Amino acid sequence: MMFLCAERGLWGVGLISRGTLGVVAISPSAGHSFGCLQELGWGAVIGENIQTCCQLCTHGTSGVLIMDEVITEYIRRTVLKIPRDEIMAVLQKWGFLSEAQLQTINFRQTKESISHSVAQLCEESSANIKQAALLDIIYNHIYPNKRVWSVYHMNKTGEETDLFDFRDFKKKFRRRIQSALINVTINFREYEDNAIWIRIAWGTPYTKPNQYKTSYVVYHSQTPYVFISASVLRSNLPLLCQALVFASNYHDIREMELRSHCLNSLKDIVFKRYSQNFQTNYPQQERNVLTENVDLRINDENRSEKERIHRLNLECFGDGPQPKLDFAQYKLETMFKSDPRWDVLEKKEPFRCLVKFSSPHLLESLKSLAPAGLADAPLSPLLTCIPQKARNYFKIREKKSLLPGSFVSP
Repeated sequence: MMFLCAERGLWGVGLISRGTLGVVAISPSAGHSFGCLQELGWGAVIGENIQTCCQLCTHGTSGVLIMDEVITEYIRRTVLKIPRDEIMAVLQKWGFLSEAQLQTINFRQTKESISHSVAQLCEESSANIKQAALLDIIYNHIYPNKRVWSVYHMNKTGEETDLFDFRDFKKKFRRRIQSALINVTINFREYEDNAIWIRIAWGTPYTKPNQYKTSYVVYHSQTPYVFISASVLRSNLPLLCQALVFASNYHDIREMELRSHCLNSLKDIVFKRYSQNFQTNYPQQERNVLTENVDLRINDENRSEKERIHRLNLECFGDGPQPKLDFAQYKLETMFKSDPRWDVLEKKEPFRCLVKFSSPHLLESLKSLAPAGLADAPLSPLLTCIPQKARNYFKIREKKSLLPGSFVSP
């Protein structure tokens, strides 16, 4: 940090981050205190006599900021991730650039050229980390399938329901995280469906927040469910969960064994918005569907079997579209069965096996197996219970009893 005395005040030149300089003019009435550029995102400029960081807009302080080139590059890379035909619509939702500025961009050129044009306009408009983070939130809201989401469930000690206050939630969430970690960037955006999107860029006690390795949280107020797309820096996940529990007035939180790229399908499963049909009698309407457009001269020997498969499929999957999951994983643990006198194994360790089913639309694929003749009907409950149990991670252990469902670990 370097200070230069000028005729009308004190000038400070500081290294904000990664070689970027920040310049702040301090009026004489501000004394020897020096403002904080922490809101710029990647760091703070701190004076010699400062004990705590303060906002740049401290009374008696006026400042001129040089935009961090790292922010410009971050905005440019975010634009590069957007499909070219949709860049204009995303930028309009962002709202930072005016319509007149957007009209100066040639959206028919390559994405590389478009991104440079957008970055230049943002630099001219002095975009800061808040605008850059908002663009990233809008991108992830439009394209949530680019991330892997995990479902968490929160519990209360009582049955009381608190009125949700968004401002209070933000204040408590920030306070809980920043009390443990100063170098962090937190941004919020509330959407019409009562979904609160939270973006967290994590740093360490010695490094600034990494804007490229963010965590995302989607929380629907008045529900106990939270959807988290964690950063590769998973060491911060316990702190994130603590902040969620503290801000939402819950008692604890646990991770459900349910993950997918498709955020909306995860919501459909936990909020029970998918089609469910557990009829025991074969519906007459569906019987007519099977018989129409059939040549009466053709004798279908397997008609009753097809009707049985169709009925069982309806009981398991319903008659509507299935939630979109891209995988289901099963871990098997079983003991070797043999005569104790043989003493085949020295160590009584269980055999372990991992089976993973993957598909762009797993549940629809499972639903089509029996009608296509590729599997017997009904399918195993391990495959059909995924939406009902709200999980796609299973552990299959030794049966301890004959109780239903004992094959699945709690």
